[in-house]
Amino acid sequence: MNTPATLDPIASEFETVDQEAEHTAWIRAELQRRQADPRPPVPHDEIAGRMEERLARWRQRQVA
Repeated sequence: MNTPATLDPIASEFETVDQEAEHTAWIRAELQRRQADPRPPVPHDEIAGRMEERLARWRQRQVA
């Protein structure tokens, strides 16, 4: 059985060529899935507002 080639940690966040290839395939599939999504995009400001609300609720629960 061949051992996957290791990668230089300075040049890559992955330990092996196989890990890098698997991640690249996952990213490509995820991008394809998102591009095929028929829903309209949500503006950044709306998402940021939602997150602020969530964080505020979470912080209130932490204090209580």
